[in-house]
Amino acid sequence: QHFGMYETSFVLLCVLAPVAGLGVDPSLLINVFKDFSPGADFKGVSQVQGFHDESRAYLFQGNRMILHEETAQRMLQKLRGKSEFTVAVTLKQELLNSGVILSIHHAEQRFLELESSGQKSEVRLHFQAKGQQTHTEIFPYTLADNQWHKLSVAISASHVTLYVDCNRIYERVVSVPVMDIPEDTSLWIGQRNSAHGLFKGVMQDVQILVMPQGYITQCPDLNRTCPTCNDFHGLVQKIMELQDILAKTSSKLSLAEERMNGLDNCYCERTCSVKGVTYREDQAWTDGCKNCTCSGPAAFIMGGGCPPQGVKWGEGNVMKEEAQNRVCFVEGDRRAVHHPSGLCLLYEFKHLQLTVDFSVCPKGHDFCAEGNTCMEHSDCLNLEAGASCSCKEGFRPLRSDNAYCEDIDECAEGKHYCRENTMCVNTPGSFMCICHTGYIRIDDYSCTEHDECVSEQHNCDENALCFNTVGGHSCSCKPGYTGNGTICRALCDGLCLNGGSCVSPNTCMCTQGFTGKRCETDIDECSEGFVECDSRATCVNLPGWYHCECRDGYHDNGMFSANGESCEDIDECKAGRSTCANDTVCFNLDGGYDCRCPHGHNCTGDCIHDNKVKHNGQIWVLDNDRCSVCSCQMGQVMCRRMVCDCENPTVDLFCCPECDPRLSSQCLHQNGLLTYASGDTWTENCQQCQCLQGEVDCWPLSCPPADCDFTLVPEGECCAHCVSDPCQAHSVRNDITKTCEDEHGITRFSGSSWLKHGTECTLCQCKNGHICCSVDPMCL
Repeated sequence: QHFGMYETSFVLLCVLAPVAGLGVDPSLLINVFKDFSPGADFKGVSQVQGFHDESRAYLFQGNRMILHEETAQRMLQKLRGKSEFTVAVTLKQELLNSGVILSIHHAEQRFLELESSGQKSEVRLHFQAKGQQTHTEIFPYTLADNQWHKLSVAISASHVTLYVDCNRIYERVVSVPVMDIPEDTSLWIGQRNSAHGLFKGVMQDVQILVMPQGYITQCPDLNRTCPTCNDFHGLVQKIMELQDILAKTSSKLSLAEERMNGLDNCYCERTCSVKGVTYREDQAWTDGCKNCTCSGPAAFIMGGGCPPQGVKWGEGNVMKEEAQNRVCFVEGDRRAVHHPSGLCLLYEFKHLQLTVDFSVCPKGHDFCAEGNTCMEHSDCLNLEAGASCSCKEGFRPLRSDNAYCEDIDECAEGKHYCRENTMCVNTPGSFMCICHTGYIRIDDYSCTEHDECVSEQHNCDENALCFNTVGGHSCSCKPGYTGNGTICRALCDGLCLNGGSCVSPNTCMCTQGFTGKRCETDIDECSEGFVECDSRATCVNLPGWYHCECRDGYHDNGMFSANGESCEDIDECKAGRSTCANDTVCFNLDGGYDCRCPHGHNCTGDCIHDNKVKHNGQIWVLDNDRCSVCSCQMGQVMCRRMVCDCENPTVDLFCCPECDPRLSSQCLHQNGLLTYASGDTWTENCQQCQCLQGEVDCWPLSCPPADCDFTLVPEGECCAHCVSDPCQAHSVRNDITKTCEDEHGITRFSGSSWLKHGTECTLCQCKNGHICCSVDPMCL
């Protein structure tokens, strides 16, 4: 659907593609539990009965350890640089557990991570995309239900498919994963790192298959009848490569055609005229007792204007005829020849010697203006008898007539003047000396070491120290600040909470409504007497602020009032908000109502809920939601979320995680400096995180959709913004119907890249019909 112009070829490939067998080449398979068996050193991992008996299964509980580096590198070597692979696993995850199944990451870069969140009922796939951006794809699905499932995530170029229990659940188009995995990358099973994303449950057959449609090893009944998206991307890439070859070949053919055109004026046949008889070159004849041969004594060309009249054949300044001279006429021993300037030169043979008449050569005539054969990089010189070619400075002749010239590579031939601390770069007709990194220019040919710290031409943060080094400098944050030197942030013990910002070492600036060294304390405006609400309203303290809330039986009439004076009585009877049974009568009261039985009636107030009778005033917990309670009030069922009373020793910690005092229920922040209680939430690296009974679950912040072709994520922000300049965009919604035309007139598809003709360091890219080119300074 994304490559409509190749639809016919694509369908043909579908018909011809063979159905794959179940045998897997060992070089294409990463079988984690076969290549590596968790031993006694791995706490919390034990071998158990699995879904089947054909391979080993392991129960994951508590903390685990990273796979040994040697084993991990052997496995990851098969995955490096690949854009088509499948992650497959058979698992049984504990109810509501949020854990990582497999994680391949280097420092903060997640090259491939698959996790299942029982709290959010999601399957999440994280991978590294172009530009070192971490891409997250979320599939709403519940795996953490304590049941066995077969899970496969198949990635083929920009195509991702999720299979659960051999059913195709989701199919999406995403950014192409980049598997440029460094050597010291970590491989984890059952967790993201030593403290987060702990998977709880049983896993079996954890595999990465570097092959098309690897899910068929898990589900052999699924047919493979069509090529994958990666197959088609490869076909398009081959077409682009052929386009580059065609462009280069066309350029060479154009140059060859230009040279061939110059031969159209050549006259290659040479003759001799003796006693009124014309002989061809190399033709022999007898003249009395002499054997003669024609060796082409014809006209000649001049090297620097017309020679003096009467010059004879064989003298030093007279050269043999060139191919472009043509005979005008032959009359006895007299002959006329066309010169390239357009003039006709007269000469004659006398006793096998040649004399020439240059009296026809005009003085001061502009032969170059009449047309010349001097090509690019060659200048036309106007002489007395005609035009001549001369190579420009920095070029050398390819032919004796100097019409074609080539560039002299002064750098390669050592004909430059670049001195120390510079690098010679060849340019057309000349060269230039580029300063090495960290050096500044003295003149055109030499550079000296630059102290960026003294000249303040460094990129260190204002709260960092600059240290000059040979060829550059380094930055280090001052005490009390943290960062990489170019960006330094004030360091506050335990961080600043509730939106507070660390303005200087160990000093937090709190937002309105919070106080404390770390802004950890909410200001209770109600209890501290900052607020006095009206008698019809109650002061309600909220995190960071407060408001006056109308008491039961009153409602806000829409008039703003800070102290609750806008509250007015609700006539529950007229508004139909009473819970009086059908056999009772509602009477409105100030701030409430009363249900009274008519005279002679018996009002029970009982309720019917789930086909069961609930008595008036009875309270119960819902069967399908243990955190919601319901009550019967005069025939009406009222349900609400359970109110958490942390002072009650019997409080349900599942519904009220904030009341859990156990250390085992606390969570460690990603930076390892702060501890959160169960139920706490925070934001980290564009993710919303929550601590629930000792487990951290994070999911990407929701961003508004950017419905445009070109998007950019500004530095320090999490969501993409639309931009009008395609060359500034980080991401492009490629439309293959929008193409570009390069400098050779070759059509380029959207998303394709190529080196600009005649350069080595300028890379161009087609972005939906727009050509964006940039120079790589490291290449220079």
